[in-house]
Amino acid sequence: MSNEPSSRDVIIYVASDSAGDTGEMVVRAAIAQFHPVYSEIRRYSFIQDESTVKRVVQQAKSEQAIILYTLVIPHLRSSILRLSEELGVVAVDLLGPLIGSLEQRIGRMSRHEPGLNHVLDADYFRKVEAVEFAVKYDDAKDTSGVCKADIVLVGVSRTSKTPLSMYLAHRKFKVANVPLVPEIKPPDELFSISNTKVIGLTIDTHYLNVIRKERLKALGLPDNASYAMPERIERELAYAKSIMKRIGCLVIDVSHRAVEETASLIMEHIK
Repeated sequence: MSNEPSSRDVIIYVASDSAGDTGEMVVRAAIAQFHPVYSEIRRYSFIQDESTVKRVVQQAKSEQAIILYTLVIPHLRSSILRLSEELGVVAVDLLGPLIGSLEQRIGRMSRHEPGLNHVLDADYFRKVEAVEFAVKYDDAKDTSGVCKADIVLVGVSRTSKTPLSMYLAHRKFKVANVPLVPEIKPPDELFSISNTKVIGLTIDTHYLNVIRKERLKALGLPDNASYAMPERIERELAYAKSIMKRIGCLVIDVSHRAVEETASLIMEHIK
Protein backbone atom coordinates (compact mmCIF):
# COMPACT_ATOMS: atom_id res chain seq x y z
CA MET A 1 0.00 0.00 0.00
CA SER A 2 1.35 3.45 -0.90
CA ASN A 3 2.13 5.93 1.88
CA GLU A 4 1.53 8.88 -0.41
CA PRO A 5 -1.47 11.08 0.44
CA SER A 6 -4.62 10.47 -1.61
CA SER A 7 -6.08 13.13 -3.89
CA ARG A 8 -8.41 14.20 -1.07
CA ASP A 9 -5.73 14.29 1.64
CA VAL A 10 -3.49 17.25 2.33
CA ILE A 11 -0.52 17.74 4.62
CA ILE A 12 0.32 21.30 5.60
CA TYR A 13 3.49 22.38 7.38
CA VAL A 14 3.30 25.53 9.51
CA ALA A 15 6.85 26.87 9.80
CA SER A 16 7.57 29.71 12.20
CA ASP A 17 10.41 31.40 14.08
CA SER A 18 7.86 31.82 16.90
CA ALA A 19 5.17 29.48 18.24
CA GLY A 20 3.24 29.15 14.97
CA ASP A 21 -0.19 29.92 16.43
CA THR A 22 -0.99 32.50 13.76
CA GLY A 23 -0.10 30.19 10.89
CA GLU A 24 -2.11 27.28 12.26
CA MET A 25 -5.20 29.44 12.76
CA VAL A 26 -5.00 30.64 9.15
CA VAL A 27 -4.55 27.08 7.85
CA ARG A 28 -7.55 25.83 9.83
CA ALA A 29 -9.69 28.70 8.52
CA ALA A 30 -8.67 27.87 4.95
CA ILE A 31 -9.09 24.09 5.18
CA ALA A 32 -12.56 24.54 6.66
CA GLN A 33 -13.65 25.71 3.19
CA PHE A 34 -13.04 22.17 1.88
CA HIS A 35 -14.72 20.20 4.67
CA PRO A 36 -15.04 17.25 4.82
CA VAL A 37 -11.46 16.51 3.77
CA TYR A 38 -8.72 14.84 5.76
CA SER A 39 -5.94 17.28 6.56
CA GLU A 40 -2.87 16.99 8.74
CA ILE A 41 -1.25 20.12 10.13
CA ARG A 42 2.32 19.86 11.40
CA ARG A 43 3.97 22.70 13.26
CA TYR A 44 7.68 23.49 13.04
CA SER A 45 8.07 26.16 15.70
CA PHE A 46 10.92 28.40 16.87
CA ILE A 47 13.04 27.89 13.75
CA GLN A 48 16.40 29.60 14.34
CA ASP A 49 18.73 28.54 11.51
CA GLU A 50 18.87 27.74 7.82
CA SER A 51 19.71 24.05 8.42
CA THR A 52 16.28 23.63 10.05
CA VAL A 53 14.64 25.44 7.16
CA LYS A 54 16.37 23.08 4.73
CA ARG A 55 15.20 20.02 6.67
CA VAL A 56 11.59 21.25 6.74
CA VAL A 57 11.51 21.97 3.00
CA GLN A 58 13.09 18.61 2.13
CA GLN A 59 10.61 16.78 4.33
CA ALA A 60 7.72 18.71 2.74
CA LYS A 61 9.03 17.68 -0.68
CA SER A 62 9.04 14.00 0.30
CA GLU A 63 5.44 14.20 1.56
CA GLN A 64 4.04 16.48 -1.15
CA ALA A 65 3.12 18.91 1.62
CA ILE A 66 2.26 22.58 1.39
CA ILE A 67 4.25 24.94 3.61
CA LEU A 68 2.74 28.04 5.18
CA TYR A 69 5.41 30.09 6.91
CA THR A 70 5.33 32.98 9.35
CA LEU A 71 9.02 33.88 9.46
CA VAL A 72 9.90 37.46 10.38
CA ILE A 73 13.69 37.02 10.35
CA PRO A 74 14.68 38.11 6.81
CA HIS A 75 17.44 35.55 6.07
CA LEU A 76 15.19 32.67 7.15
CA ARG A 77 12.37 33.98 4.98
CA SER A 78 14.74 34.26 2.01
CA SER A 79 16.10 30.77 2.68
CA ILE A 80 12.71 29.03 2.72
CA LEU A 81 11.63 30.91 -0.41
CA ARG A 82 14.80 29.91 -2.30
CA LEU A 83 14.77 26.27 -1.20
CA SER A 84 11.08 25.75 -1.90
CA GLU A 85 11.50 27.14 -5.41
CA GLU A 86 14.52 24.89 -6.02
CA LEU A 87 12.69 21.77 -4.84
CA GLY A 88 9.31 22.63 -6.34
CA VAL A 89 7.51 22.83 -3.00
CA VAL A 90 4.43 25.04 -2.65
CA ALA A 91 5.28 27.55 0.09
CA VAL A 92 3.05 30.44 1.14
CA ASP A 93 4.53 33.48 2.91
CA LEU A 94 1.88 34.74 5.31
CA LEU A 95 3.68 37.73 6.85
CA GLY A 96 6.40 38.80 4.40
CA PRO A 97 4.28 40.74 1.87
CA LEU A 98 2.31 42.48 4.62
CA ILE A 99 5.45 43.44 6.56
CA GLY A 100 6.97 44.82 3.35
CA SER A 101 3.86 46.90 2.62
CA LEU A 102 3.80 48.24 6.20
CA GLU A 103 7.48 49.19 5.98
CA GLN A 104 6.75 51.22 2.86
CA ARG A 105 3.68 52.90 4.34
CA ILE A 106 5.19 53.60 7.78
CA GLY A 107 8.56 54.62 6.38
CA ARG A 108 10.83 52.47 8.53
CA MET A 109 12.01 48.88 8.81
CA SER A 110 10.22 46.37 11.02
CA ARG A 111 11.88 45.05 14.17
CA HIS A 112 12.27 41.52 12.73
CA GLU A 113 11.72 40.02 16.20
CA PRO A 114 9.72 36.77 16.43
CA GLY A 115 6.92 36.42 18.96
CA LEU A 116 6.11 40.08 19.59
CA ASN A 117 2.39 39.28 19.44
CA HIS A 118 2.88 37.09 22.52
CA VAL A 119 3.99 39.81 24.90
CA LEU A 120 3.62 38.34 28.38
CA ASP A 121 0.92 40.62 29.67
CA ALA A 122 -2.25 39.86 31.62
CA ASP A 123 -4.22 39.38 28.40
CA TYR A 124 -1.80 36.72 27.17
CA PHE A 125 -1.93 34.82 30.46
CA ARG A 126 -5.74 34.84 30.35
CA LYS A 127 -5.57 33.19 26.95
CA VAL A 128 -3.11 30.55 28.17
CA GLU A 129 -5.32 29.85 31.18
CA ALA A 130 -8.38 29.47 28.93
CA VAL A 131 -6.57 27.04 26.60
CA GLU A 132 -5.42 24.94 29.56
CA PHE A 133 -9.00 24.96 30.85
CA ALA A 134 -10.38 23.76 27.50
CA VAL A 135 -7.89 20.88 27.40
CA LYS A 136 -8.59 19.83 31.00
CA TYR A 137 -12.38 19.87 30.65
CA ASP A 138 -12.63 18.47 27.12
CA ASP A 139 -15.25 15.72 26.57
CA ALA A 140 -16.36 15.83 30.23
CA LYS A 141 -13.16 14.18 31.46
CA ASP A 142 -13.81 16.16 34.64
CA THR A 143 -17.41 17.32 35.01
CA SER A 144 -16.50 19.88 37.68
CA GLY A 145 -15.46 22.14 34.81
CA VAL A 146 -19.12 22.60 33.88
CA CYS A 147 -19.65 24.83 36.94
CA LYS A 148 -16.39 26.78 36.41
CA ALA A 149 -16.77 27.45 32.67
CA ASP A 150 -17.85 30.65 30.92
CA ILE A 151 -19.37 28.51 28.15
CA VAL A 152 -20.48 24.87 28.14
CA LEU A 153 -20.90 23.14 24.77
CA VAL A 154 -23.13 20.06 24.51
CA GLY A 155 -23.81 17.85 21.53
CA VAL A 156 -23.28 14.44 19.95
CA SER A 157 -19.90 13.26 18.69
CA ARG A 158 -18.40 15.19 15.71
CA THR A 159 -20.34 18.43 16.16
CA SER A 160 -17.09 20.43 16.49
CA LYS A 161 -17.17 20.69 20.29
CA THR A 162 -13.40 20.40 20.76
CA PRO A 163 -12.36 22.72 17.88
CA LEU A 164 -14.92 25.27 19.08
CA SER A 165 -13.61 25.00 22.65
CA MET A 166 -10.07 25.73 21.49
CA TYR A 167 -11.13 28.57 19.20
CA LEU A 168 -13.12 30.23 21.98
CA ALA A 169 -10.24 29.64 24.39
CA HIS A 170 -8.05 31.75 22.11
CA ARG A 171 -10.69 34.45 22.60
CA LYS A 172 -10.10 34.04 26.39
CA PHE A 173 -13.34 32.16 27.17
CA LYS A 174 -13.10 29.20 29.55
CA VAL A 175 -15.00 26.43 27.76
CA ALA A 176 -16.04 22.95 28.88
CA ASN A 177 -17.72 20.53 26.54
CA VAL A 178 -19.94 17.55 27.25
CA PRO A 179 -20.74 14.78 24.75
CA LEU A 180 -24.35 13.62 24.75
CA VAL A 181 -24.63 9.85 24.36
CA PRO A 182 -27.91 7.95 24.91
CA GLU A 183 -26.19 5.27 27.00
CA ILE A 184 -24.51 7.76 29.35
CA LYS A 185 -26.37 9.92 31.87
CA PRO A 186 -25.43 13.61 31.41
CA PRO A 187 -23.72 15.22 34.41
CA ASP A 188 -26.04 16.75 37.00
CA GLU A 189 -24.05 19.99 36.80
CA LEU A 190 -25.60 20.70 33.37
CA PHE A 191 -28.97 21.26 35.02
CA SER A 192 -27.73 23.30 37.98
CA ILE A 193 -25.96 26.12 36.09
CA SER A 194 -27.51 29.03 34.22
CA ASN A 195 -28.85 27.84 30.86
CA THR A 196 -27.58 31.06 29.28
CA LYS A 197 -24.03 29.74 29.26
CA VAL A 198 -24.95 26.32 27.82
CA ILE A 199 -24.84 26.04 24.03
CA GLY A 200 -26.37 23.05 22.29
CA LEU A 201 -24.82 21.96 18.99
CA THR A 202 -26.93 20.02 16.51
CA ILE A 203 -26.34 18.90 12.94
CA ASP A 204 -28.10 17.45 9.90
CA THR A 205 -28.30 13.63 9.93
CA HIS A 206 -26.94 13.17 6.42
CA TYR A 207 -24.09 15.62 6.96
CA LEU A 208 -23.09 13.94 10.23
CA ASN A 209 -23.20 10.57 8.50
CA VAL A 210 -20.67 11.83 5.92
CA ILE A 211 -18.41 13.32 8.61
CA ARG A 212 -18.42 10.17 10.72
CA LYS A 213 -17.66 7.95 7.72
CA GLU A 214 -14.70 10.15 6.87
CA ARG A 215 -13.53 9.95 10.48
CA LEU A 216 -13.68 6.15 10.45
CA LYS A 217 -11.74 6.03 7.17
CA ALA A 218 -9.06 8.33 8.64
CA LEU A 219 -8.73 5.89 11.55
CA GLY A 220 -8.44 2.94 9.15
CA LEU A 221 -11.78 1.50 10.25
CA PRO A 222 -14.71 0.30 8.08
CA ASP A 223 -17.26 3.02 7.43
CA ASN A 224 -20.22 0.69 8.10
CA ALA A 225 -19.72 0.70 11.88
CA SER A 226 -22.83 1.54 13.93
CA TYR A 227 -21.18 4.87 14.83
CA ALA A 228 -21.88 6.09 11.28
CA MET A 229 -25.23 4.40 10.67
CA PRO A 230 -28.12 6.85 9.97
CA GLU A 231 -30.42 5.05 12.43
CA ARG A 232 -27.86 5.40 15.23
CA ILE A 233 -27.23 9.04 14.35
CA GLU A 234 -30.95 9.86 14.37
CA ARG A 235 -31.33 8.23 17.79
CA GLU A 236 -28.37 10.21 19.17
CA LEU A 237 -29.67 13.50 17.76
CA ALA A 238 -33.16 12.89 19.16
CA TYR A 239 -31.67 12.15 22.58
CA ALA A 240 -29.46 15.26 22.43
CA LYS A 241 -32.45 17.38 21.41
CA SER A 242 -34.40 16.15 24.46
CA ILE A 243 -31.51 17.06 26.79
CA MET A 244 -31.12 20.53 25.24
CA LYS A 245 -34.87 21.11 25.55
CA ARG A 246 -34.71 20.07 29.21
CA ILE A 247 -31.85 22.54 29.81
CA GLY A 248 -33.60 25.28 27.82
CA CYS A 249 -30.37 26.39 26.16
CA LEU A 250 -29.59 28.08 22.86
CA VAL A 251 -29.21 25.49 20.06
CA ILE A 252 -27.04 26.12 17.00
CA ASP A 253 -27.09 23.98 13.86
CA VAL A 254 -23.43 23.52 12.84
CA SER A 255 -24.20 21.84 9.50
CA HIS A 256 -21.97 23.40 6.83
CA ARG A 257 -20.83 26.12 9.28
CA ALA A 258 -17.15 26.90 9.75
CA VAL A 259 -15.91 26.83 13.35
CA GLU A 260 -15.30 30.58 13.17
CA GLU A 261 -18.90 31.27 12.16
CA THR A 262 -20.35 29.14 14.97
CA ALA A 263 -17.95 30.74 17.46
CA SER A 264 -19.14 34.21 16.38
CA LEU A 265 -22.75 33.24 17.06
CA ILE A 266 -21.79 31.89 20.48
CA MET A 267 -19.78 34.99 21.45
CA GLU A 268 -22.62 37.22 20.29
CA HIS A 269 -25.04 35.25 22.49
CA ILE A 270 -22.72 35.32 25.52
CA LYS A 271 -22.10 39.06 25.26
